[in-house]
Amino acid sequence: MCQLGRLPYRDALTLQERVRDARERDLVPDTLLLLEHEPVYTRGRRSGEDELPFGEPWYAERGIEVVDVDRGGRVTYHAPGQLVGYPIVRTTDVVAHVRGLEHALIAALAEEGLAARSRADEGSDFTGVWVQERKIGSIGVHVRRGVTTHGFALNVDMDLEPWTWIVPCGLSAPMTSLAAETGRDGLLPCMRRRVAHAVASGRGTRQRLITPTRLQAILSADAVAIA
Repeated sequence: MCQLGRLPYRDALTLQERVRDARERDLVPDTLLLLEHEPVYTRGRRSGEDELPFGEPWYAERGIEVVDVDRGGRVTYHAPGQLVGYPIVRTTDVVAHVRGLEHALIAALAEEGLAARSRADEGSDFTGVWVQERKIGSIGVHVRRGVTTHGFALNVDMDLEPWTWIVPCGLSAPMTSLAAETGRDGLLPCMRRRVAHAVASGRGTRQRLITPTRLQAILSADAVAIA
């Protein structure tokens, strides 16, 4: 597990791809990247034009970039105060992988006293984690050669207003956060630990921390070897 702090979305996407390439060649083990993003809307493969109703220039005026990505799902939002996780892992069952991420987030929220749930039985549009009818966690993944990229975004303590400017995940359901539900802020550091532990436990593995510097060194050495 590597904690990256706050990164622009495109920088994190490039890093994901480098880690995935190394994982495909078994040069690194399964790796979870945990981070926050600067404000950005990302459009998955199933996104429709009506999901960003005000148009990209309007969002740009408010400091929010729009990026098209190859993950499943539709439009979602990332910003500071949201815990983003990119599990770059081998899998033979993408549905089980997604369900595992849902269960990990639910378990981590339960440790903070918040009851959340999956709505998997209601169809793929309801993938994610919910508090009653409010969505608190979004999930979208991509798989190449049996290795996953992208992952989950858990709303911990973020400004929720930009969610109201889009049709999140193709649904009209309201978004929420851990802070909004509990009235407590400052929970992001704790949730990093809880979520990392829950993801590792759900996969039956033990956590091993790696610093961003060490991860970059491994990836750079691999790039030199390939050249």
